Amino acid sequence: MKDLVSIQQKLVPDLLQTMQWRYQILQRIFLTQPIGRRTLAQSLNTTERILRSEVEFFKQQGLLAVESVGMHITDSGLSLLRDLDQVMRDVSGISSLEAQVSERLGIDQVIIVNGDSDEDPLIKRELGYATAVWLRQEIRSGDTIAVTGGTTIAMLAEMMPSLAHGMDVQVVPARGGLGENVEYQANTIASRLAAKLGGTNKMLHVPDFVSEDVYQSLLAEPHVRERLAMIQSARIVIHGIGEALKMARRRQLPEETIRLLDSGHAIAEAFGYYFDQTGQIVHVMNTVGLRLGDLKKIERIVGVAGGRSKAHAIVAVAKGCRQDVLVTDEGAARAIIQL
Repeated sequence: MKDLVSIQQKLVPDLLQTMQWRYQILQRIFLTQPIGRRTLAQSLNTTERILRSEVEFFKQQGLLAVESVGMHITDSGLSLLRDLDQVMRDVSGISSLEAQVSERLGIDQVIIVNGDSDEDPLIKRELGYATAVWLRQEIRSGDTIAVTGGTTIAMLAEMMPSLAHGMDVQVVPARGGLGENVEYQANTIASRLAAKLGGTNKMLHVPDFVSEDVYQSLLAEPHVRERLAMIQSARIVIHGIGEALKMARRRQLPEETIRLLDSGHAIAEAFGYYFDQTGQIVHVMNTVGLRLGDLKKIERIVGVAGGRSKAHAIVAVAKGCRQDVLVTDEGAARAIIQL
């Protein structure tokens, strides 16, 4: 396939450009469906007139359905879109970029989606879908999957296709999260993901951040200990990566702690741990959930984060915390290579 693409680039470059454009249209419809033609044109920075012929072509090919609520991809269209993925990755140099980031960070598997989620919020949906595809291929009957909270991990649950037949899997929150926006709490995400997979889920109803006394008290509760044991038995953990000071302020940490993070040059956060650029721990939150020591027993640790602004944080977490898989976007990946 690579040889064929190379030949096309040399002999019929216009054909390749048309294929890339049509792939981009199909991908954007998939991420936003159902969507109207005017909204789609605005999303792609083009005009309805230019899109009209493309939409008609997709309809004739059975790739697109148009209804009163908007356009959506058919099963044939989705199948074609996924078949085109690898071709487009080779054409755009994404496959080569994945290998470079993998070597740079020492992470076995790197999955990169096109775009930069700092510039286009829809790329977060693509990150969620790429993670969902990986999980569908990796998951086994009897698995326990632990997920953290956050906007990017929420897209995993949003973009996971519902299984026709449920799986014998359990989804649990990797840590407490009460106090954050309910939609982005680990409990909510675990519940939604379990529903999509047709599995079960267990919740952990504890705050994201507590004092040392409350933390020790919670650990003494039989119910909490039972949930922790369940979380620690997960085979797969999927987590987000945050920028240290942004995460600290979002969690409304005390000003004293924020000054500590600032003076310690913390740039990244994962699992309630704040890391500097060398991967050294600057601060640890009293969070009920997975700790770094627990990750040694986890078979697959998956970090998901995108956007050029996250490049430093991704590198720091990769140095401070084992990562088996990284799902990121082109913006972050190219910034990582340039660091």
